[in-house]
Amino acid sequence: MARPIRCRRICFEPQYDRFAPCGVEDKEQVLLTVDEFEAIRLIDYEKRTHEQCARQMGISRTTVTEMYERARTKIADCIVNGKTLHISGGNYVLCDGSAKKCCGRKCSKAEYAAETVKGRKEGKIMKIAVTYENEKVFPHFGHTAQFKVYDVEDGKVTGTQVVDTEGSGHGALAGMLSALKVDVLICEGIGAGAQIALAEAGIRLYGGVSGSADEAVEALLAGNLVFNPDFHCDHHGHGHHEEGHHCGEDKHGCPGNGDSCSSVS
Repeated sequence: MARPIRCRRICFEPQYDRFAPCGVEDKEQVLLTVDEFEAIRLIDYEKRTHEQCARQMGISRTTVTEMYERARTKIADCIVNGKTLHISGGNYVLCDGSAKKCCGRKCSKAEYAAETVKGRKEGKIMKIAVTYENEKVFPHFGHTAQFKVYDVEDGKVTGTQVVDTEGSGHGALAGMLSALKVDVLICEGIGAGAQIALAEAGIRLYGGVSGSADEAVEALLAGNLVFNPDFHCDHHGHGHHEEGHHCGEDKHGCPGNGDSCSSVS
């Protein structure tokens, strides 16, 4: 049995999450995860060694090297071939400054779930969609036949509806959710292309979630949902995961500093 993947500790999320060449149509896109971005930031920008980077991120030096080389390849692909780079998702947790081997400063800890409900408890309305089947979170975003959509006001669910996708594929589903004015998506497996489409539509993603759909929404609103936005479906939709799969954007990661992820590679 494979070992659980350990969450990577990062100091902060990137300020810019998209880079594109001028004068080139946005046809091909590359997804750089936030933990890969952190490895680039520490090694290339702050001039840390791989060993120092590993200590700060709370992972092994071998893992850092693999992640760093993968990130450099993605960036080179974008520069050489004129592709668009998106930074989103990954297997990480934001540092709160409490770890003994962190960056040494009190970081600005911004819990993903807290950000989702922040500012929405003063009479504002939001919509949460969940891939849905038989009252549970359906495991494959691109193959879901239904979404359950929750209307939330003052941090409480005020209404729900089940919407048929009518056989729409990966590409159309993000547009469908945008048309429904959905703010947040909860799902289990999701591909990199769909993640990019959701990010472009301004829809916040909570991936790697299973079990009861209603309980997942309640946990999200309570700020204690365990999730992983970089949890991938494979290309055939059979429930296997792509290399580098991972624990919980858009982004965030894991339930706490140094914790192991609940998923396995």
